[in-house]
Amino acid sequence: AARSRSVFLWDDGRPMRFYLRPGLAKLRLAPLVLAGGGRLCRVQEPGAVLLAQPGEAAPDGAVSTEYVTECVERNQRLPLEPFLLAGRGRLVFTEAEDAALLQAVRGQGTARVSGRALWVELERSGLTRHSWQAMRDRYLRHLQPRLWEPPQTEDPTQIRGLFAAANREFESTESESDSSDVAELSTQAAVGRASGEIASDLKTGPEDSAFPDTHLQRQERPKSTCSSSSVVEQVVKTMEHFMEKFAVDLFTVTQAFLKNSGDVEATSYFLQTGQRLDGYPVWSREDDLDLQKDDEHVRNQLIAKFGAENVAKRIVFRES
Repeated sequence: AARSRSVFLWDDGRPMRFYLRPGLAKLRLAPLVLAGGGRLCRVQEPGAVLLAQPGEAAPDGAVSTEYVTECVERNQRLPLEPFLLAGRGRLVFTEAEDAALLQAVRGQGTARVSGRALWVELERSGLTRHSWQAMRDRYLRHLQPRLWEPPQTEDPTQIRGLFAAANREFESTESESDSSDVAELSTQAAVGRASGEIASDLKTGPEDSAFPDTHLQRQERPKSTCSSSSVVEQVVKTMEHFMEKFAVDLFTVTQAFLKNSGDVEATSYFLQTGQRLDGYPVWSREDDLDLQKDDEHVRNQLIAKFGAENVAKRIVFRES
């Protein structure tokens, strides 16, 4: 396509004015600016766009010289904001770029995130306008710490609120046709499992739940309490460990626990592989709705799908 001669014109038709210090960069960019309808200033003038090369010392508000080449390449005038340089001459990361980084890194292991290969791949894919070194630095120094920043208090209501939010997401994403009168997963059950039984799993491993008959009668078990600060602290540490190990956020870890009936070992494997450790599928909202039905045929279908032990554990997880 023919290059537009109005790339560097404002909406009202006025030419954009640029100032760039004399040098090779100015010699290279001047023909592009002039051909696109823009103007170059001999001195910095009010209203003129101050251009600077990435990496060189530049005042705040300076725009990267990449703005000119990018506009010419796309054959249109682009917004200036994404090309603003910080005081050290670095391109400022936009919110969209931060979001893209978080999405691209989600689910990657700690070793891969800390290495080089992942970031080189992201640079080649054009994920952002930044070098792979800048993207890795941005993630490790600024974005990752926000993901697994520990709670400021051990108040159990924080854990309860987190599970409530994750549970709503679990239900809405798995099934959009649920009626309001269908019984929901108990947030208290999730909290009880997280605060009491996850801590127990860390010490003794998952419990064996054996039911002698196909009706899977409810087992009596002591109710765990969420009031112990030491238990809550252990839950928080477990979640922090998974967040750091798998480079995911707190919400993702909570969802994984819900899908794996609160089992620590199964949740860890699921975060790493996206699959269950024992080869069975993870629980969905539709499965939980079927579990609530007083229908032996449906129950037997769940047993065939998940195995009797997993169905038993799911019942205990929901009813504890």
